[in-house]
Amino acid sequence: MFYFSASNPTIPTGGMMGESKYDVLRMVPNAVKPATILIKLPASREHVLQTLRENNLQLPVVCKPDLGERGWMVRIIKTSSEIDIYLKEIKTDFIMQEFVNLPLEFGVFYVRFPSQQTGFVNSVTGKEFLTVTGDGSKTLQQLIEAKDRARLQWPVLRNVYAHRLTEIIPAGQSIELVSIGNHCLGTSFINCNHLINEALTQSFDAISQQIDGFYFGRFDLRCATLDDLQAGRVKILELNGCGAEPAHIYHPGASLWQGIGTLITHWKNLYRVSKENHARGVPYLSFKEGKAYYQKFKRLKAE
Repeated sequence: MFYFSASNPTIPTGGMMGESKYDVLRMVPNAVKPATILIKLPASREHVLQTLRENNLQLPVVCKPDLGERGWMVRIIKTSSEIDIYLKEIKTDFIMQEFVNLPLEFGVFYVRFPSQQTGFVNSVTGKEFLTVTGDGSKTLQQLIEAKDRARLQWPVLRNVYAHRLTEIIPAGQSIELVSIGNHCLGTSFINCNHLINEALTQSFDAISQQIDGFYFGRFDLRCATLDDLQAGRVKILELNGCGAEPAHIYHPGASLWQGIGTLITHWKNLYRVSKENHARGVPYLSFKEGKAYYQKFKRLKAE
């Protein structure tokens, strides 16, 4: 299911899978998003580097498929040789995004019913990146193997950190192993709903109402401070629609039953937005269309 602008029903403003992430980001105000470019396949390293120069971008950048979900093929590209590797592996058009080197990352879920002038924030999820801390005696490999979340990422980490695995990490020194805020890549999701207040709601109302046809979704963003978050001084990395979840429910040790209750409310809100939009002339996604998008995504992942 997608949500489309009533005035321009051909452009998706957020959905599950199959929509263009680049098209969605183009609708986000420039002041709150990093520079982002689209690379169409086939492409060469020279073409990619030239496109970066033409758009005043430089390495490192974040590469991600123009469609996808849950961290699939999201990479931080630091060197031109890594561009070659990415081009060999990616099977669909992709976006290259300015690397936002801000310390805090959050997922902020926003809802506005089409019949109402203002909306509300109902979920704020903080993201703690996969990190290990040295004790002065263990090697990096031993630290990774001792941490459950890190151990699950071992097939990737052993290649990324092959040159450091036997290094003994000094006591108190932390190493951020993965800098992409995705649960599937080892990031911990932290319930930060205590940050929801009137100032936060007003800030995301102001941002959301500049996005034509957008009523329901999660802003994945980075910011410098909590004050910047409250004031809407953020960089939006992605805007995910009805396939996104209020990710605070994945807080370590969170109640299963509270999570189920949150999702029931989430689905009720989605149903109401969908019904109101449909009454305003927005078509529903057919089962056939949804199946085609899903099969395309599965096919790309299998290649």
